[in-house]
Amino acid sequence: MDLLTDDPHPPGEAVGEPGSGVEPAPVSWLRVLLAAALGPLVTGYAAVATVLALVALTAGRTAFSDTGVLLAAGPGWLAAHQVRLGIGGHPLGFLPLLPTLGVVALAARTASGAARRLGCRTFREARPVLLTITGAHAVFGLVVALCAQGSPVTANPVAAFAVPGLLAAAASCAGITRSCGLPDAVADRVDALALRGLRVGAMSLAILVAGGAAVFTVATGLSWTTVSGTYEPGFGTSSGLFLLSLLYLPNAVTAALSFITGPGFSIGPLSVSVFAYRGGAVPGVPLLGGLPEHHAAWWPALLVLPAAAGALAGWSLRKADADPAQRIRAVAVAGAVVALGCVVLGTLAGGRLGDGPFDPVSVPVGVASIVAFCWIVIPGSFVTFFAGEHEPPAPPPEALEDNEAFQDADDVDAEEAAEAVEELEAAEAAENSEASEEDEEISAEDAEFEAEADAELGLEEPAEDVPDAAPEPGCAVTGGTETCGDVEPDEGDR
Repeated sequence: MDLLTDDPHPPGEAVGEPGSGVEPAPVSWLRVLLAAALGPLVTGYAAVATVLALVALTAGRTAFSDTGVLLAAGPGWLAAHQVRLGIGGHPLGFLPLLPTLGVVALAARTASGAARRLGCRTFREARPVLLTITGAHAVFGLVVALCAQGSPVTANPVAAFAVPGLLAAAASCAGITRSCGLPDAVADRVDALALRGLRVGAMSLAILVAGGAAVFTVATGLSWTTVSGTYEPGFGTSSGLFLLSLLYLPNAVTAALSFITGPGFSIGPLSVSVFAYRGGAVPGVPLLGGLPEHHAAWWPALLVLPAAAGALAGWSLRKADADPAQRIRAVAVAGAVVALGCVVLGTLAGGRLGDGPFDPVSVPVGVASIVAFCWIVIPGSFVTFFAGEHEPPAPPPEALEDNEAFQDADDVDAEEAAEAVEELEAAEAAENSEASEEDEEISAEDAEFEAEADAELGLEEPAEDVPDAAPEPGCAVTGGTETCGDVEPDEGDR
């Protein structure tokens, strides 16, 4: 997320090396934007013209013309941008995907490089780059379509304006995002778990494409005798067929992807899927040499490939969150990415092929996207649920309210019980104090009664021992009685 923060360098100023002490030279916005607008157009047009020139030079019984190649490169550029063409009044919508991937990568790289040169650090600062590249592609497509009016190869001006512009916009957004980060509006609304689901979805789509490519390669290798028989001895014809197969290679891989997931594909009357097969004639090109001639009972075993892709997606998200429900939500995001990718690839891989016996070439986009979504979500949810951590689910709000009510009731009961105990202790203390006072009164009354009884009976308590006073001279004390005079002492005294 550091790419979304503000940068001290203003847009339009090149960023120098830190600590170099050299002030960076300012970059001209006009020069950079002009290069970003014309660079992909010139490069793409030159690449198409080169391919057409190579085909014209190697093909037999053809006359090479510089002007003809340059004029034909315009509709070829539109075909590379998936603009439907008309050849002699017949529609051509089954267009090669390899040039499309090339022009998309070229536009994305151009946008990324322009954003870096201008010192853009946010998507908002790089918005002029996006508008420039998109507008240049749209205007150029419109110009090519208008110039082709009246020629054998034509294009709808509205489609020629909109389709290249949309492709360029999508590619430029990808390139700018790579350099400047996500747009602020998207970054503020997408959480980390959803982003991880997006990455896992892109990985799962790549795995499905790799599975389709592997199946196509194995089928072509096992049918190499048929494939090699489609080439003619002439070098020009063979090179043209090889080039045609190379340009349509991503289309064949997309059809194989639809085949291993279940729905399959069709070429005119020919229909192939893992559960059914309906034969028909196919064009004699090396790319289709691996097509089977009948259904095989082991084809449903290929469904293990998309199931493995879904299980791998679930395994990748097993530690995404401690809550299983959140992990399953991330798996659903990954499945949505795969479904969207199948829609885009299936739409671009098929199309009209004239009005002949091989028309149309199609992939059931709706069914293929739903099936691909299920292949990712069902095994992925199962794996991520049982392979990840588990925590007790949070109680619903009603349960929380009930618990709070119970806690409040318990608190009230505890307070009432404490007050009751205090009152009981106070009552017992008061009773004990009253009882002690009564006991003291009774003890006092008993003591007075005993004293009165002793007084009446003449039973007085003996006086305390007081030391006797010394007798007077000539007196003697006997038994407590003092006797004076001549008194003889007792024998005991003696």
